[in-house]
Amino acid sequence: MDGNETVDRSDVDAPERSDGPTGTADDSSDGDASMPGVPDPDPQERDVPDDVRKYARFKKIDGAQYDRVNEFLRDRTYITAREWAIARLCSDFRTETGVEMTKIGENLPDLVPFMTDTYSPQAVNQARSSFEDKVRTAGATFLYGAMCDFFTAEELDDVMYEATEVAKFLLEVEGVDLAVEDELEAEERISSVMREVREASEELRAADLAESAEESSD
Repeated sequence: MDGNETVDRSDVDAPERSDGPTGTADDSSDGDASMPGVPDPDPQERDVPDDVRKYARFKKIDGAQYDRVNEFLRDRTYITAREWAIARLCSDFRTETGVEMTKIGENLPDLVPFMTDTYSPQAVNQARSSFEDKVRTAGATFLYGAMCDFFTAEELDDVMYEATEVAKFLLEVEGVDLAVEDELEAEERISSVMREVREASEELRAADLAESAEESSD
């Protein structure tokens, strides 16, 4: 990679397919059927909390469908569209006592344009846990690749650049306005970690060489 590659944004902008039917069951019965001459009662409006009504994440892809978003993520990350959306919501709807799982699940279609179904608190927690597991697994995989001397320093820089571009794009889609100072601070934290990884890798290789030299002399 020459350092000038950018994320292809067209994949996530165009609407395609839905993530499935809304799942509403037909609960009508003979006793509930409309009676001639008697007007049906007005449908009861759902009470949407103010913070849900004002929530403005993901508005940049309003109209995009789940399958399209999911395909975009699958090509570039280990997470699904469901896990991405709920991870962000768990971050935004966290209180001193924990994450508001019930609120997230009940208002999911209002919070995220490409999610059409409501979720139970258990389903929200399952997606949250799946996201966390994948991040930890991907982190371990990356660090092993960095520490086992598989990549050169330049190749590691390319890997970090590609990963950073995808992450920044997802944040941009969410509506996160990254200030230049915040972006530079994040990049410096990543660079600091990478320096520590390289130093640890060099120490491990030096220790292995020293041990091999001792065994050869015996």
